Amino acid sequence: MSVRVRFAPSPTGFLHVGGVRTALYVWLFARHHGGTTVLRIEDTDTEREEVGAIEQIQRSLDWLGLDFDESPRVGGPHGPYLQSERSEHYHAAVDRLLAQGDAYRCYQTAEELEVARAEARQTDDPTLPTRLHRDLTAEQIASFEAEGRPAVIRFRTPLEGETVIEDLVRGQVVFEHRLLGDTVLMRGGGRPTYQLANPLDDLAMGITHVIRGEDLLSSTPRQKLLVEALGGTFPQTAHLSMILGADKKRLSKRHGAASVEEFREAGYLPEALVNFLALCGWSWDGETELMSVAELIERFSIERVNAAPAVFDHEKLAWMNGQYLRALDTGAYTAALRRYLEDAGSPLAGAARLDELVPVVQEKLGAFSEFDALVGSLLESREPDAESWQKLLNDEQAARILDAATASLSVLPAWTVDNVESALRAVCEELALKPRQAFLPIRIAIVGSTVAAGLYESIAFLGSEASLARLQHARAALTDV
Repeated sequence: MSVRVRFAPSPTGFLHVGGVRTALYVWLFARHHGGTTVLRIEDTDTEREEVGAIEQIQRSLDWLGLDFDESPRVGGPHGPYLQSERSEHYHAAVDRLLAQGDAYRCYQTAEELEVARAEARQTDDPTLPTRLHRDLTAEQIASFEAEGRPAVIRFRTPLEGETVIEDLVRGQVVFEHRLLGDTVLMRGGGRPTYQLANPLDDLAMGITHVIRGEDLLSSTPRQKLLVEALGGTFPQTAHLSMILGADKKRLSKRHGAASVEEFREAGYLPEALVNFLALCGWSWDGETELMSVAELIERFSIERVNAAPAVFDHEKLAWMNGQYLRALDTGAYTAALRRYLEDAGSPLAGAARLDELVPVVQEKLGAFSEFDALVGSLLESREPDAESWQKLLNDEQAARILDAATASLSVLPAWTVDNVESALRAVCEELALKPRQAFLPIRIAIVGSTVAAGLYESIAFLGSEASLARLQHARAALTDV
């Protein structure tokens, strides 16, 4: 059997890391088995659709390198791949189900349904309200039609028996039919629900495996019954656990970045994020952490996906991204850094000497977003940050330190990192100060902050004229205090 799997996001919001993890597992599973990946956009819920969400979904997948063999953009033999363009398929299926007696029209108003639900909570059959119009007489139907009542279409779920799901992640899961209720397949006005459109599209597109979040597990028996009523075979399923924050609560904005684009804007490499997300619920051998995309494809298996919730560890992701950054050669690092700065709209992207700073920062940056704060002031003149400058002004020894540093650096025979280091260490000896004490005012004078990629490297990069000018500017500010 040829594997066909799909990722079917709804554009009711931007793609977050939970959705990306699902897309990644779908993609890895298909590539491992030499199968086909399908991207289908489930956009029938027009009232909740987020403007620009479809474009963001595709943009995020592109950035991560998750290419889909069939999609709204690529096309394919089973299109269209936007549910909003597949209306005729859903109506044809509903007509068939009605003719077979596997579906019926329900005329309950929203108020009647809510009253019935409130009453049912007092019984042992909470699904009863969904079945109250299951066996209407011809006279009742005619009466409702005469009133002009709109109807929804419900699936006629068997009242007895059970549906057994052999899930590839969760094992055997049993659902009693009497507890499922009669699911709405089509809303008033002919709009299909998720419970109708999703399994119908899987059937029409020949999907063999459904990989999705555990929050959709309860939908599975309803969808399996529907597919079987239409004479189809329901796909194998794999329901993935949720991703939690460090506090073991569902991942959300309060835990930090949640969407793919936030990580992109923060300067993470897509390869690092893919590697990290692959390990959010799956492992190769319990020890190996750094794996290329090719290695992930070769090693991935649904059988090793953990049913327990995964925890999103931002510190581990930052560590992993740093490992990927440091593994790049200088040319690739510089190109990736420029691309990031260009995408961020930073004026530093066009800096002529940007490549000269790569050896200075490559071992220090955990993400490209840290570049500006660390060395941006070396590429362009800017005002020092207020807090650091105040520390300089409050330092009682700053004046003599800056005087000594200016004098020592002014006589250097050559402006190299080693010579700068020797000159500044001589200042420490002359003033009987530890480097930590002596270097703080010098660092603030040079980079405008208490943080620098490397003081010796920063001064060597700036050169004698710019470095001495900055030292003298800071010294003059002390005189004015």
